[in-house]
Amino acid sequence: MEPRETSTNMKKFLLILNCAILATGISCGPLVMRLYYLHGGKSIWLSSWLETGGWPIMIVPLLVAYFRRRAVDRASKLVYISPMTALFAALIGLVAGAGDYCYAYGVKHIPVSTSSLILATQLAFTAGFAFILVGQKFTAYSVNAVALLTFGAIVLALHVSSDKPDGETSLQYYSGFFLTLASSALFAVMLPLIELAYKKAKQSINYSLVMEFQLVLSFSATLMCTIGIFASGDYKTYAQEIQDYKLGTTMYFVVMISNAIIWQCFYLGAAGVIHYGSSLLSGVIIALALPITEIMAIIFYHENFQVEKGVSLVLSLWGFLSYFYGEAKENKKQRMKELKHIDSIDDVSLIITE
Repeated sequence: MEPRETSTNMKKFLLILNCAILATGISCGPLVMRLYYLHGGKSIWLSSWLETGGWPIMIVPLLVAYFRRRAVDRASKLVYISPMTALFAALIGLVAGAGDYCYAYGVKHIPVSTSSLILATQLAFTAGFAFILVGQKFTAYSVNAVALLTFGAIVLALHVSSDKPDGETSLQYYSGFFLTLASSALFAVMLPLIELAYKKAKQSINYSLVMEFQLVLSFSATLMCTIGIFASGDYKTYAQEIQDYKLGTTMYFVVMISNAIIWQCFYLGAAGVIHYGSSLLSGVIIALALPITEIMAIIFYHENFQVEKGVSLVLSLWGFLSYFYGEAKENKKQRMKELKHIDSIDDVSLIITE
């Protein structure tokens, strides 16, 4: 058996690793998706499919983990996840699939810098759903953070007409704006649902199970989008789209594959952060990484940075700082309580001894 300290250090390492994977996925994913649209891509269903279509990648680390376990214990199981936990994952995957479609629609019709600021509101939604589903406690600082993020989205909503890309109608732009907001809410409910599934699972949770959970979730969302592709007849346009893509056929497939890999990082990172931290921490990492996307969109895609975006960004950063300051205070308070509790136990032990 591993020492407790080694186990704790490994958990901290895996938490940091998953935070980095999550931040990479959520900051780069919107940029690659927008790249597809900017150079001739038109399919919303295909973009939705790609957000979880990279699920087969998960088979590789799962097999590596299995063979490592089997080297130690020949009786080790190939699959950890129970049928009930797999069912939870599949149902949450439907929520993810709906969020994927809403987000892909938004990225197609509004600038990435705008959609990123809107998606930052998921922290407010996550806090609310985490309170309802898993009993996440609120502090004055977390309430302040939620209010600031919400107000930041309102500032954007009041000035959307100045940000409309060329060729987009007002209906498409407003639909993109509010569907991005809807995707923010759907992703936000997905995070605490995953945390709830971990808590309700009648089995021990390890990282292999986290990867299996993510694989089932992604497969379910991908299946939902596949049905959408065939039911809508969207697949009939793909051959022509490949030929007409402005960056060429090779780059078309490079963009597609990159899209799938990067978004799989987002989902795997989120599942890992929820396991080693919480759904709210996952929401905070997502919100913190989004300003990076906004800056990169302005640099690489030459998107406009209006005053209202600056105001919204400042409000978002203020909200993040408020949240982190509040969490730091709460953690310090909790540590003080634990130390007082240990001291009281020591005092009682001393009295009994005497």
